[in-house]
Parts: sequence; C-alpha cells; structure tokens
Amino acid sequence: MTIGITPLVALFGRIPHDLIALLARLGIGIVFLRSGLLKWDGWADGTTQALFREEYRLPLLPPELAAPLAMTAELSLPPLLLLGLATRFAALALLGMTLVIQLFVYPNAFDTHATWAVALLYLIKHGGGAVALDRLIGGRLG
Repeated sequence: MTIGITPLVALFGRIPHDLIALLARLGIGIVFLRSGLLKWDGWADGTTQALFREEYRLPLLPPELAAPLAMTAELSLPPLLLLGLATRFAALALLGMTLVIQLFVYPNAFDTHATWAVALLYLIKHGGGAVALDRLIGGRLG
C-alpha cells in the first residue's frame, strides 16, 4: 500500500496554528528566560558585568548599561511570551535582541539565531494562538 504525496501535504496543512504558536512561545521563551536567569545568578559576583565587558563588548552601549538592560529584557519579555500576553510586542523586542546578538556578539552563530528569528517572526505575524492571555483579553495584542 502506498500513500501519495498529496494526502500527506494536506495532512501537514492541518497542523493547527495554535499548536505551532504555543510551541514557538514556549521554546523561544525558555531560551531567553534561561539566559536571563544566568545573568541574574551572576549579578552579585560581577560575572554578568564582566561578560559584557570582556566577551560581548557591544559597540553602541557601555557594559554598565548593556548588562542590566539585557538582564531586564530577558527576565521580563519571556514570561510575557510564556503567558501569551502582548505576544507580538514581546516577540518583536526579542527579535531586536536577537539581531543585536547576531550582528555584534556572536556573528558566527547564524544557525542558532535564524532558528530563534523564525519562531519570533512567526509569533509577530500570527500571534500567540488560542492558548494565550492575549486571546482571553480580546486578541488585540496577540
């Protein structure tokens, strides 16, 4: 028994947006949240600040400003994604952060950053899906 391509393609087309959006929100949200938690853990002993001074070296922001800004973004935006609250705007901000990381910090990690960008772009375009607070409060943000 053989299965033709057309039925398989039709089956793929039935993958629900809500499932893709939920997985995108959870996957990319956890990536950034873990990074923020690592920065938080290294804040007291100066590890986080040293990382921005010695490894990240952003050309546009001094490390004393970049470190707390990045940590704050990574601790505040991912929970929004995980909850599906202001999904499109949180994803847009994290896409901006991804672009900064790609351009100025790790330019040789395009494969990783492109994967992040795809998830974030999907969320910016389609929103957080049915399992999101955005949907419960009227859908305008999500």
